[in-house]
Amino acid sequence: MTDDDRAHANRRQVLYWRLLARLFSPDEQPALESASVAVVDDLGLPAALLDPTVSVDTVVQRFPALADELRDLLAADRETPTGAEPFHPAEAEVRRAALASKLLLNVFATGTGEVSAGQLARWQADAGWFEQACGVAPGELRRDGTGLGATLAGLEGDLVRRMRLREVLADPALAARLTPSMSLIEQLLRDKANLSGVALANAKSLIRRYVDQVAEVLRTQVAQATVGAVDRSVPPKRVFRNLDLDRTIWQNLTNWSPDDERLYVDRLYYRQTARRTTPARLIVVVDQSGSMVDSMVNCTILASIFAGLPKVDVHLIAYDTRALDLTPWVHDPFEVLLRTNLGGGNDGPVAMALARPKIVEPRNTVLVWISDFYEFDRSQPLFDGIEAVHRSGVRFIPVGSVNSSGHQSVNPWFRQRFKDLGTPVISGHIRKLVTELKNFLT
Repeated sequence: MTDDDRAHANRRQVLYWRLLARLFSPDEQPALESASVAVVDDLGLPAALLDPTVSVDTVVQRFPALADELRDLLAADRETPTGAEPFHPAEAEVRRAALASKLLLNVFATGTGEVSAGQLARWQADAGWFEQACGVAPGELRRDGTGLGATLAGLEGDLVRRMRLREVLADPALAARLTPSMSLIEQLLRDKANLSGVALANAKSLIRRYVDQVAEVLRTQVAQATVGAVDRSVPPKRVFRNLDLDRTIWQNLTNWSPDDERLYVDRLYYRQTARRTTPARLIVVVDQSGSMVDSMVNCTILASIFAGLPKVDVHLIAYDTRALDLTPWVHDPFEVLLRTNLGGGNDGPVAMALARPKIVEPRNTVLVWISDFYEFDRSQPLFDGIEAVHRSGVRFIPVGSVNSSGHQSVNPWFRQRFKDLGTPVISGHIRKLVTELKNFLT
């Protein structure tokens, strides 16, 4: 390593040490700050890169040439931007460190305390530049909701919780910039009773957008999973798309004419495509207490999708200390969510009293119960009711939670008893519940 290489490595370390110091504490470290200013100045970069109160948009507006350097800056397959000045490789890494530090500091150092609508809008714009630096379109990582995207969505959710949400919703331009997320939807559902006019209309629009996004993903998973066995008692439909060409050729090989060099077909064979489905009743009981918001949203959407399948009779019940039959709106998860009242505790026996009359043919019924099962000192009555329903022939599926991460927290008392009953709590990931329902309904 040459002396120049060592010098560049030291400058890069200064920038990263300064970044770490500012991420963990808003207080400036004079030695690191002055050294970083010297490094940035030596690179010919603006000092605004070191100021977390200056947005990336502002930096790019003042120094347009930096826009191309920022795009794909953190992407694994990054290429040198077209028209970029040739830098020594070691110096180029120092520039990259300075630009990356700006993005990371602006996005991940969100501070504490109340957040204004302007601060949220600025963070969203900075997050958009960070996503472009990762090689994707603004908002794409946050919509993905996994890995780094989940971290960004979590930061945005925290900012939303700390901001004056009603102020933002009352401004259509600001509301349009909000990214629908579980954190935001939770805030909207909790505050919907206090909204009116433009703010309420914008809140409903955001909820609808999120419902549609989740529904698109779940609909694909259900379409892939709900395929019953072929019903060979139903004759194949004689249409071209069902023609079994390989079997037709094989069965008619005896009709091959060497003289004409042609295969004469005297019978066509078709694939059987009819699927065997059994009419079934699906009863979904969802705990709508504060700890189960994500499950409430996901399961109302999932129930609406299954309600659209042939020969599946879906019923939906939500409960906390009271139970509410949401079956009339099960086809429209948006309307279901608007009728929920998040919060309160758990009183499972109240929900069971509403669910049991819906069980007409036990062996043709599946009861999905989504909850953390932390009850109001009524654990034994709820378990007794569930045990009775299960022994009657109902397929009982307890779910700890239904979310994108699969994380779940379940009352250990219930977890053990469900295991002893032969109905263990399934993994909280939404795909696992889809698979369980498919196994019963097809």
